[in-house]
Amino acid sequence: MVTSSASPADPTRPPPGSRSIERILLDARSHLDRLGPLETFARLPTALLVDIRPVAQRAEFGAVPQALTIERNVLEWRLDPRSAHRIPQATGYDLTVIVMCQEGYTSSLAAASLQDLGLARATDLAGGFRAWRLAGLPTEAGP
Repeated sequence: MVTSSASPADPTRPPPGSRSIERILLDARSHLDRLGPLETFARLPTALLVDIRPVAQRAEFGAVPQALTIERNVLEWRLDPRSAHRIPQATGYDLTVIVMCQEGYTSSLAAASLQDLGLARATDLAGGFRAWRLAGLPTEAGP
């Protein structure tokens, strides 16, 4: 039996090259021109407002009437102009997409992912649906 004097790796120590979610979020936002609720509202209907929240959040908190619902798990497939699973609105790379989640965190990561696909005008709604509602903008009951 061979014994080693080396201690086992610390499972709480981040592996080399990994980044914290805070760092990932900061990196994502460094490429976005984030919009507030009033700026977002002013860009409608020429911009595509995409609500990526799950149905449970939309049911509990409500929805934006002008928003197109595309849940987060299929967002890239629906908006990539190269995808066989794209929606009709995904007509090209010059599309202005404003992503909205509940509070503006997941939407930043999603918008950065859309930029990685080539949708350079993708951004997100700072503060998410919560900020939209607090600004007194139109909402409706969720599904």
